[in-house]
Amino acid sequence: MTDSAPQNMFNVWQERQSGPIESRDNDYRTPYQRDRARIIHSAAFRRLQSKTQILAIRQNDYSRTRLTHSLEVAQIGNGLVHHLRSASFEDAEFQAWLPDESLIETICLSHDIGHPPFGHGGEVALNYLMTEHGGFEGNAQSLRILGKRGSYSLEFGMDVTRRSLLGILKYPVVHQDVVGEYEAKQASFRQFKAVLWSPPKCVYNDEKDLLDWILAPFSQSDRNAFKQINKQPGSRHAKSCHSGFDTSIMDLADDIAYGVHDLEDAIVLGMVTLSMWQTHLEPKLLEAGCTALDDNIAMIRDKLFSGKSHLRKDAIGFLVSHFITSCQITENSSFEHPLLRFQAKLPVPEATALNALKAFEMKHIIFKPEVQMLVYKGQQMLLEMFEALSADPQRLLPQDLAIEWLEAETKDKNGHRIICDYMASMTDDYASRLYNKLFVPSLGSVFEPM
Repeated sequence: MTDSAPQNMFNVWQERQSGPIESRDNDYRTPYQRDRARIIHSAAFRRLQSKTQILAIRQNDYSRTRLTHSLEVAQIGNGLVHHLRSASFEDAEFQAWLPDESLIETICLSHDIGHPPFGHGGEVALNYLMTEHGGFEGNAQSLRILGKRGSYSLEFGMDVTRRSLLGILKYPVVHQDVVGEYEAKQASFRQFKAVLWSPPKCVYNDEKDLLDWILAPFSQSDRNAFKQINKQPGSRHAKSCHSGFDTSIMDLADDIAYGVHDLEDAIVLGMVTLSMWQTHLEPKLLEAGCTALDDNIAMIRDKLFSGKSHLRKDAIGFLVSHFITSCQITENSSFEHPLLRFQAKLPVPEATALNALKAFEMKHIIFKPEVQMLVYKGQQMLLEMFEALSADPQRLLPQDLAIEWLEAETKDKNGHRIICDYMASMTDDYASRLYNKLFVPSLGSVFEPM
């Protein structure tokens, strides 16, 4: 935020659910610097180092994890803000509402903090298990950790500021308002078909009070418009239509990191070849009509597939830099408040090119049978463990969670949410060890730490 902006209009966004906190002696950090510190020093953030991004952990020692991905998103998010603060936009109204470095890094670092083991495959498996108990969705779980289940407050999770919470709120609608109808479940987990059980993008019903607190500073008309949903023909679930200004910057940084950096992993590991690039991706990039890519496509191709790290990095840097410096701000006049009215966007050619990169990775990397077999295995592990834990929680859950489960069952009959929290928090490694301990007779010991 710029120094010229009136400070009082930001105070409400620096509030925490718990109220004011006492500053320690000689601690002059801003509220958003405190937020960033809470994220970085949290166990939930550390666990991202052993959670799958695209390629399974331990298949190699090169590819990105959720942790390194989050760090890259934070760096790109910072780059986007720096670009938007440049002389080209110096007189724009949105300048007063640009997030500062600490705030955008907080939002970007925590955007995946609720994602479960085994990537989006794990997300779908947990949603399958929770369909009768409020569902599971990675972004909803991130909000739950930051606002209810983190380690800095008994009641308010990581107890970060209202604006940090608004920034990670990608889908400001509750589960019950967007969830569609699912088909009947099969008799065996082995018949689990992931495509049928993708979750709606939402906030859990249990966090409706948190959602209301985040949105309280907005006018009623803004809140109503912000929660607008629609349902496309052929879609199982309805979807929210809007997100906030900070969220749009984070979301764009996330897309750039996924579209460009994850492609680099696949090239290095030999999953994407020069022939695949020339046949399936380069024509789509040229069709996008992005002049900078058209003029440099041969350079990008040659350096990406040169087999030399410094040349490949130069091509990756070119792509990331071009997407960052193409960012523009659009305005939605149907909103009154600047944090809802402004949105970070790419021009159509750059957006089309980035979507082509993402679609290519989805088809030729994520949906490869070799990758999906590992995804399926991770899903099966989660399905079986959840079934065991929910059959006898007081016997099999860690003691502190068993107490929480009993309290939840007594209070609102949703102890399954506590079991789901536990499983979502697991790293890939922890989930594998617990599975072995529960189901493999020759593995596991009372003396083996988990």
